Amino acid sequence: MKYLNLFKLQYMVILILGCLFISSCTEEDMTVGTVDEKIYEFHDELLGYLTDDQGKQLSSDVEFRLSGDLSLYLNLTKKTTSDCTVSVVYDENVLEEYNARNSSSYELLPRSQVILPEEAVLEVKAGEKKSSPFQISFVSNGELSVDNKYVVPLKINVTSGNLNLVQEENTWLIFVTDKTGMPDCNKASGFKIFSCMEVNDTNPLNNLSFTLKNSKKLLIDALIMFSGNMMYNRETGQVTMKYNGNVQALLDKYDHYLKPLQDRGMKVLMGIMPDHDGSGLCNLAPETCRDFALEIKAMCDAYNLDGIFLDEEYADYSIYDLYLTVPGFVRPAASACSRLAYEVHKLQPEKDIMIYAYSTIYSLPAIYVDGRTVQSGEYVTYAVRDYGIAGDMSYSFPGLPKSNMGLYSQEYTGKFIASKANLQWMVDGGYKTHMIFAMDPYRLNFEYQQLPSMQDIAKVFFDDELVYDGVKYPKDWE
Repeated sequence: MKYLNLFKLQYMVILILGCLFISSCTEEDMTVGTVDEKIYEFHDELLGYLTDDQGKQLSSDVEFRLSGDLSLYLNLTKKTTSDCTVSVVYDENVLEEYNARNSSSYELLPRSQVILPEEAVLEVKAGEKKSSPFQISFVSNGELSVDNKYVVPLKINVTSGNLNLVQEENTWLIFVTDKTGMPDCNKASGFKIFSCMEVNDTNPLNNLSFTLKNSKKLLIDALIMFSGNMMYNRETGQVTMKYNGNVQALLDKYDHYLKPLQDRGMKVLMGIMPDHDGSGLCNLAPETCRDFALEIKAMCDAYNLDGIFLDEEYADYSIYDLYLTVPGFVRPAASACSRLAYEVHKLQPEKDIMIYAYSTIYSLPAIYVDGRTVQSGEYVTYAVRDYGIAGDMSYSFPGLPKSNMGLYSQEYTGKFIASKANLQWMVDGGYKTHMIFAMDPYRLNFEYQQLPSMQDIAKVFFDDELVYDGVKYPKDWE
């Protein structure tokens, strides 16, 4: 029996038995250390699948300066009595087929910049379930655009052993960004600071005023524009993006307000949240998720955004109950947001997807797509908790590495300011993502709350001293 048909049969059996636990299955991250093999245990055949050194499947995302590398592993669903090997080949056709299938236009990383081992095979020895690392290296030629993603397309073929590859596992895409010629915000400790900014009141350029004394790096790694909105158009039946006058003004003047941040290595993410019209991140049917993901891709492409920040507030589901009367909507559940994030990642695997772990999307369950279980770690890049809340997020976002979990988020209007002890707790626990909200040098508490807080961040997270240049950028748009 073919592998795909087996999955369909499994799915039918699950439906017949009424096992609705699928919507609350554990999730698996793009950076999972292990893969949930339960989805393969239904088969007697020996199956193989690849993971990278972060546990991701099907694709990887790599940024490097001058040179970089990535390790791949061959995994088996059970131990075998004989050696199993697969070959790895750079194959341009893999990218051509991907671009055609997804209406994308990614370019190849030239073969001359990709270094494969002389013996390009992954081997699992008899009695084992995982191969040794297979290292792929990349080198810069100094000519690639720092604004583009390039792709290393790999074809995987079984060369020995009674082994079948899991569906779609016969290709691998490595999305590569050559940052050699671009400034960056990356600090040695690995901490990432996200500035979620209320752009109705505050100029994003204020994020450029804070650097670290020793490293000379910007304190802030990414701006989150708070916020764009999703809107249900009752005339067309479509869910689209909309922006208030302040957000639209910044987008329209991207070169003035946003590009200077990216030129310094800072990422720019768009917040997406409901707007009191009954549509939300958690009530879109799969087909609506796919359509809205296309809308999000169009937004990111048009405004050169680096990702999105999903915030499930203000949907007013119970007032409208759209799923009762409108095709394309479902009863509100976190699994719908899982599907939306999955569809966004499928179209833009190189973009960051950050989840505000609050309300209905306090956690994201696994979903069943195209014959396999897809866990949240395959499409979520970061997840951050609400203000002042700590605690490991592995149960809510299984597979998400601690480094990408954001704890003790701070609210700079004064509602919650993290203490040094809070920040040190994150350091000791290996949590390396942190969000501040509503930083504004024109607010009255800037000198006695916001600035000291950022000084604490600089000291505890980076063992450095904050330098504030005193430059304040006013809101100067209409």
